[in-house]
Amino acid sequence: MQKATFKDRIDQLGDFLIETFHIVGLFVIGATIVWSAIGEYLIIMQHESGFASLKDILLLFIYLELGAMTGIYFKTHRLPVIFLIFIAITAITRFMVIDMKALMTSDNLNLLIMVVSILILTVAAGVLRFTEKKYDNKGECFK
Repeated sequence: MQKATFKDRIDQLGDFLIETFHIVGLFVIGATIVWSAIGEYLIIMQHESGFASLKDILLLFIYLELGAMTGIYFKTHRLPVIFLIFIAITAITRFMVIDMKALMTSDNLNLLIMVVSILILTVAAGVLRFTEKKYDNKGECFK
């Protein structure tokens, strides 16, 4: 049995510090997402209309997707890029819902750009799903 060299101990300490930073960072991000989502939910509950609008619900979906992405990253140490695409699609959709009147009265090119953006993101999500299933290597090349 060999003794651990000084370099081995330094490497172990470095690995421990990186893993600790990783866990603390994920908890901070997760707590921030929960805190922001709760804050937004409380604002939604105080609406004069007495109900949540579609833009409010879409914002809550963005928080849900961020939380799910953080949870998956915490468990697997792999960033699910497809969740970023879902968040982008939801954000563009939310923007379109909020500013539809402004988009329609101004240049219709803005609306077309947003629709094409959603189409491109949807195709990208489809390609990611397809390649994930076809070339699943359990993330060995990313570790």
